[in-house]
Amino acid sequence: MSVSDIQKETFRNLLEQIRSQVTLLKKQNKELSRENLKLKSKLDQIQKKQTDIFSSISESERIAMRHKVNGLIEKIDKHLEG
Repeated sequence: MSVSDIQKETFRNLLEQIRSQVTLLKKQNKELSRENLKLKSKLDQIQKKQTDIFSSISESERIAMRHKVNGLIEKIDKHLEG
């Protein structure tokens, strides 16, 4: 067998290995895409079930909470400045 024939055979073997790897990676990609879709669907369902923390309280409670938070921020600012 000549050097050229050996090189050709080596090239064919390597090319076949590459094809096998590409096929395997395509299959894994397809499976991961399916799993990703399932997870996105689950996430959407969970998010729909959750309610916003502010949607369950009245407007007056929201305003009171905002004032408390602003007061805390002011105290922290004064503490950091002093």
